[in-house]
Amino acid sequence: MEIDHNSGKPLHAQAEEILRGLIESKEYKDGKLLPNEVNLSAQLNISRNTLRQAINRLVFEGLLVRKKGFGTKVVKKGIVGGVKNWLSFSQEMKMLGIEVRNFELHISLKRPSEEIGRFFEVTSIESIRCVVLERVRGNKDFPFVYFISYFNPIIPLTGEEDFTRPLYELLDNQYNIIVKTSKEEISARLAGEYIAEKLEIKSSDPILIRKRFVYDINGMPIEYNIGYYRADSFTYTIEAER
Repeated sequence: MEIDHNSGKPLHAQAEEILRGLIESKEYKDGKLLPNEVNLSAQLNISRNTLRQAINRLVFEGLLVRKKGFGTKVVKKGIVGGVKNWLSFSQEMKMLGIEVRNFELHISLKRPSEEIGRFFEVTSIESIRCVVLERVRGNKDFPFVYFISYFNPIIPLTGEEDFTRPLYELLDNQYNIIVKTSKEEISARLAGEYIAEKLEIKSSDPILIRKRFVYDINGMPIEYNIGYYRADSFTYTIEAER
């Protein structure tokens, strides 16, 4: 297990390759614990933060599982299943073959509502501001969704990031945040004047409202997202198995 510090490949990417080799080895593939992070980072001659970045990626892929106070172990082949991965908006559109266009993109700092503050587990909303990303998105012909995303103030976002990039890719690459879980609420109403103007529809037209509560691999709340969709352009499908 050697890391090449003179290589152009990032250290965390090299560490990830080494860990993947361990996962596939006869010694570890049946679910053995990995060496603890202190020893493993010393063996690889990298920092614990760099090692953790590689481990986080493999936890996200379901190849490793981390338990507090116990350690990180390899997931036995064949025992993971039953949960389907949720997709980001960009991934959903890519699967459908739709090229996404941003009609509006705004960044601001806002005080969260009490509901959003509770989601982020903030004790006093009066003393904080959240980075808020607002986007009107659609295909090349017309907009069909208006997103508002509040981000946990613990994330060191500046508002200067390139938010034209896929959001979760940005959080991963710049802040080592890997999102894992999305809890959702779906409701319906009439558009109203403000949303109708954003989506180029009538105020009396129906819209679907999709709230997403997004958490990272450690269960920390990351994003409070509200999406307002044109009802004629969005179908929500639920698949259930018995």
